[in-house]
Amino acid sequence: MKITKFPQSCLLIESEGKKILVDPGNLKYKDEYFDIWNSVDVILITHKHPDHCNVEVLEKLNKDISIYSTKEVADTYTGLNINIVKDDDVLEFGNVKVEVVHAVHGYQPLLRGDKEIHENVGYIIDDGETRLYTTSDTICFKNDYKVDILCVPVTGHGVTMSAFEAALYAKEVGAVLTIPIHMDNPMFPPDFEFIEKMFGKYEVEYEILENGESIEIE
Repeated sequence: MKITKFPQSCLLIESEGKKILVDPGNLKYKDEYFDIWNSVDVILITHKHPDHCNVEVLEKLNKDISIYSTKEVADTYTGLNINIVKDDDVLEFGNVKVEVVHAVHGYQPLLRGDKEIHENVGYIIDDGETRLYTTSDTICFKNDYKVDILCVPVTGHGVTMSAFEAALYAKEVGAVLTIPIHMDNPMFPPDFEFIEKMFGKYEVEYEILENGESIEIE
């Protein structure tokens, strides 16, 4: 499994001949991404916020690319042809299975009105050897998920987990590697010192990827 990091929460997962793009958003988007995003097989969107769903770019992509997301996203961006998913759905793309899982987007007053999220999901991508879980913007919640790779926001601010909760969450789901995401919004800057402290305290193996950087999981 090859994982490539793009800005904010966007990840390209390549495995078993399939390319799955998660949460291609508008923060720090570069034109050089277009051809890469336009070559994928599947796009998964967790929720409607534009830092996870760059509708202007998505509308220009190859119409053969299948897009999956919630009903709230489909209702918000009617120009996109979205296959609607919900918690506990299972998608299969060749030898790669995608489990649609629960997520709870945090609330604070800046999200009042149209910015509030009422439907949110995460995705567990399983190629038979590695299970990668990208959580979406979520606060902690009780679950029984077990995964190898956890991709999780760590910036807090009432919207997502902080590094403290993310470290505990990583231990709970059994991740052998955690990749912090959702760190490109200047309104919610990451505290790298706190990330290092919390992940070190709870003995969580982690790697911060730069935008455009890839790693391969054997």
